[in-house]
Amino acid sequence: MAIPRSIRKVFKSKPTIEGAGVHLKRAFGFTEVPLFDPFLLLDDFRSNSPGDYLKGFPWHPHRGIETITYMLDGNVQHGDSMGHNGVISAGAVQWMTAGSGIIHQEMPFGDQHGKMGGFQLWANLPASQKMNPPRYRDITPELIPKLRLDNGVEIRIICGNIAETNGPVNDIAIDPQYLDITVPQGISYNHQILSGYTAFAYIIGGQGAFGNKDESYINETLILFGDGDSITVTTEDNPVRFLLISGKPLNEPIAWGGPIVMNTQAELSNAFEQYQNGTFLKQ
Repeated sequence: MAIPRSIRKVFKSKPTIEGAGVHLKRAFGFTEVPLFDPFLLLDDFRSNSPGDYLKGFPWHPHRGIETITYMLDGNVQHGDSMGHNGVISAGAVQWMTAGSGIIHQEMPFGDQHGKMGGFQLWANLPASQKMNPPRYRDITPELIPKLRLDNGVEIRIICGNIAETNGPVNDIAIDPQYLDITVPQGISYNHQILSGYTAFAYIIGGQGAFGNKDESYINETLILFGDGDSITVTTEDNPVRFLLISGKPLNEPIAWGGPIVMNTQAELSNAFEQYQNGTFLKQ
């Protein structure tokens, strides 16, 4: 018998400034640890004003985490210490596993109208993989499957699977599912999620009710679910579009300092010492 997930907590994303002066909205981050284990942070950098984002994220290090960038509009130019250069364009995803360490930059630029839209999710790496070699997975829009169900629900599968359809990203320790779902108006949609996994929805358009609540939630609202094996999304007069993300908790200690996340303070201090003395990069 299916056990529906209820709403554990609701968050409204909050304005913050990151990088060299990028204005964005943070759905959750450092202050919410360990509520979202194995996830660490979700930033929403949608804007129609180039002044909000053009200063970008100049060269900075990462170790011990994965950063997942999903673009809806505009572009992000990136480069790194391994010699990679490229652009993450609208509809694309970059899944970066920082592992033992990488130094990179991310510089957003909008479309022809100055529109920018995207999200960056940070996922933690287990202790056993924090010092693995870094790697990138650049996923172009055509590689992301799009399902249209009989009831009109549309789902882009970035990671994980629905029935026989698999997303392009696999072999991730936390066994994540990352979906972009649109539910039309007047529909009740039930989605299966593995029991014991952390799961949340972040609304990026429209309005809908989630879980066992009649209350409808709107854009820039994050809903963290309790345990169970399914969630229900119900719409009335409006459709709703949301990111649905789940993953297996690591249940490991976290030592977090800016762009580096390790398991102990000693490991964290060592990482920053290495960055200062030029021995940070291992690959």
